[in-house]
Amino acid sequence: MLAFLPMDEAIYSVRMHAQRAGAHLCGAERLVPQARIEETAATLVRRALAHPRGRAEGLRLAVDLVDKEGVLHGRLPDVTTVRVGDFCSGRALAAQLLGGCGVTQAAARFALDTLAAGAAPDGRSMRGAMLVGAHSGRRLEPDAARGVRVTRMDLSARAEQSLGAALAPYGLDRVQVREALVLAAKVLAAPGVVAELCWSDDPDYLTGYVACAELGYVRITELKPRGDERGGRAFFVDERNLDLQGLCNFLERQVFLADDIGTVHPPREHL
Repeated sequence: MLAFLPMDEAIYSVRMHAQRAGAHLCGAERLVPQARIEETAATLVRRALAHPRGRAEGLRLAVDLVDKEGVLHGRLPDVTTVRVGDFCSGRALAAQLLGGCGVTQAAARFALDTLAAGAAPDGRSMRGAMLVGAHSGRRLEPDAARGVRVTRMDLSARAEQSLGAALAPYGLDRVQVREALVLAAKVLAAPGVVAELCWSDDPDYLTGYVACAELGYVRITELKPRGDERGGRAFFVDERNLDLQGLCNFLERQVFLADDIGTVHPPREHL
C-alpha cells in the first residue's frame, strides 16, 4: 500500500470506485500528500482497468482534504493464517471462530449463507458490507444493495515498512492482505462492532478472514469455490444500544491511520 504522510503537509483522501455491467467491480483508496494525488489517482485507475473480472465500464474518483486533527490513529490486528482443505471446511471454521467472537451460530450461518448466495437483492455481491446483528442475525444496513462502505483509511509509512517485513517471510506481502488488514483495523475500532467476516468477489482469490478483538485477523485459505464471483463483507454488531447512524458515519467518514502493526504468526493447518 502506498502511504507517505509527512507531518508538515496537508493530507488528501483519494478514493476510487469502479463498476462493470451495472454492478460493483472494485474499489481502493489512499491517504497521500498533495504532491502525490495525480500519481495515486492514475495508479487506482489502472487497477480498475486491469481487474481480474474485466475492465471497468464506469469509474469514479473522489479527492478530499483531510482534517489532520480529526485523524484516528490505531493498530493493525495480529495476523494468523489457517490452511483448510476446501471451502466447506473453511466456512465451518469461520462459523466456529465467529462463535468465539461473541456471534451466535444462527447469525454466523446467516451471514455465511447470504454472502455465498449474493448479498445484494439481485443475488450479486454488494457494493459495501452487510451489518448483521451479532445475536439476532438480522440485517441492519440502511440500503441492502449498497451496504455500508468503509473509506478514508491507510497505513503510515513506518507501519507500511514494518508490515511488509513481517508479512514477506510467509509470502503474504500483497496488496490484498495489506488493504484488508487496514480495513479490518478500522472496522474493529468502530463503536458497536463485534466481528467481521469477509471473502473476495475476485473469482480466483479464495482466501477470506474472520476478525475480532479477541482473535485478531484470522485468514482462512479457502472460503469459496474457485471461479465464484460472489463475495463481500459482514460486520457483526451488538444490537444493544446501537447507534446505527453513528456507526455508519464512523465507517464511511472517520479518517483512520494505522501507525502500528500486530504480530504476524506462522501459518498453521486446521485440524
